Amino acid sequence: MLNIGKIVCFFLFCSLSAQKTLAFDTLQLGTAKDLLADDYGNIYLYQNKDFSFTKYDSLGKQKAKLMLTLPFRIQSVQNPLNIPSFSENAQELKFFDKNLSEIQTINFRQKFGFIRSAYVEDLQQSWLLDESTKSLIQYNFRDDRVMNSYSFNVSFDNIIDLLIFEKKVYLLYHDHLLIYNFKAEKLGEFHVEAARKIRRENDQILIVAKNKIQKLQSDDLETIFSADHSQIVDKNSASYFVIKGNKLYLYPINQ
Repeated sequence: MLNIGKIVCFFLFCSLSAQKTLAFDTLQLGTAKDLLADDYGNIYLYQNKDFSFTKYDSLGKQKAKLMLTLPFRIQSVQNPLNIPSFSENAQELKFFDKNLSEIQTINFRQKFGFIRSAYVEDLQQSWLLDESTKSLIQYNFRDDRVMNSYSFNVSFDNIIDLLIFEKKVYLLYHDHLLIYNFKAEKLGEFHVEAARKIRRENDQILIVAKNKIQKLQSDDLETIFSADHSQIVDKNSASYFVIKGNKLYLYPINQ
């Protein structure tokens, strides 16, 4: 019985130490529309009610705040020195530095039709889905030059997110993921639930949903993290982050 008691205590200790509650204002967490985390321990919250984007340190102290007049979508904070964001309403691609100060703005209205979604590949070029011409455009925004344009006659309605990797086009919708080549030939389709965004970590494609994160395999989606009844989940290279019950939890990733 003593040995069993020790085992029970050990697993109880592991379950308790596996998570950490971070100190954050519950009002900010409760109304957050999106959560992102960089690899320096900074947390970013997007509020849809006022189109604000706020950066905090790991102790919950505000470090910077961005306010815009139209809704926008932050693509990633993996490079916190150069954070890309796209606004479909404004038809603009903006970049922000570590203080969330604007570095550069690219306006698509003069050069393209209507850009439904944008994916920034690096610090020079982006991929654009132009709904008016039904095309996929590779655009070098540093040189203001269209590098390639592909006819892409697929449904652009209700696209949540876009990613291009190894000559494949990943289109994320609320309940499914579609994969195409540059000829708009469908290569794969996967069912997802309450999808929020798609991201790439090295050669891995991840689907971030409301309460779980899945990794794309060759013919399946593998769940690598889940948190039932959560409001938002996200990750960086070291931890998973969960907003649940107006609290922010951190779960270290087992390396």
